[in-house]
Parts: sequence; structure tokens; C-alpha cells
Amino acid sequence: MSGPVPISLNDALAQLTFLPDRTPTGSEDSSSAFARLSTYRDGAIFVGHWAGESEWERHAVADEIVMILEGETTLTFLTDDGERSAGLTAGQLVVVPQGTWHRFHTPDAVKVFSVTPQPTEHSPERPD
Repeated sequence: MSGPVPISLNDALAQLTFLPDRTPTGSEDSSSAFARLSTYRDGAIFVGHWAGESEWERHAVADEIVMILEGETTLTFLTDDGERSAGLTAGQLVVVPQGTWHRFHTPDAVKVFSVTPQPTEHSPERPD
């Protein structure tokens, strides 16, 4: 019987390649800017290191936890009342409610830790 295996966030982050110009179209090769650390429930635990704007995304089966490890970002949510933004800095986290469209706007570098349910739906354009 095997037990839990510790995961070093520092080691995982050291393996990432900074993505300086993330775009909503995802046309750049971003695979080395993100790492899957472990499976977790119906998804996985990830880290990422980038600057720029992500595409819109949402998770139909559960909430997502997003924590800023270094830097800062603005996370924009689509709610019944329209767009709502939250500025996040190192040491802060937010729980993105299940089914909520959201995206990142990051002018400078950020390192993010997330517990992300799967599947994830993506849209380069703002969803209706």
C-alpha cells in the first residue's frame, strides 16, 4: 500500500517556462508554462507562470480554487449582473463558483496555483 507523496511547489515552479504574452486565442505554445501536479477529485492541481490575458473558461461540475503565489492578476467573472473583477495579489485566493465564466488579465508576471475541476469549457470570445 502506498501513501501520500509530498509535492514541492518550489520544484514544480522552477520547471516552468515563463509565458510572457498569453493570449485568449491560445495560439502560443503554452505547455511549458503550466504543470499538472496531481489528480484531485474530478480534476487536477495545477501551477502556471505567465503574463497576458487568458481565454474565458468555466467548470460545469465543481468550484475552482485559484491562489496567487507570486505577482498579481485581475480575475473577471461573468455574473447575472454583468462583469465583475477582482484584483488578486500574492497570498490571496478566490473560489470561482461552479459554472461561472471567468478569465485572467495579467499585465506583469504571475504564478498561480489552482485546483481545477474537469472538464473545462473554453471560449476566446466573451460568452453571452
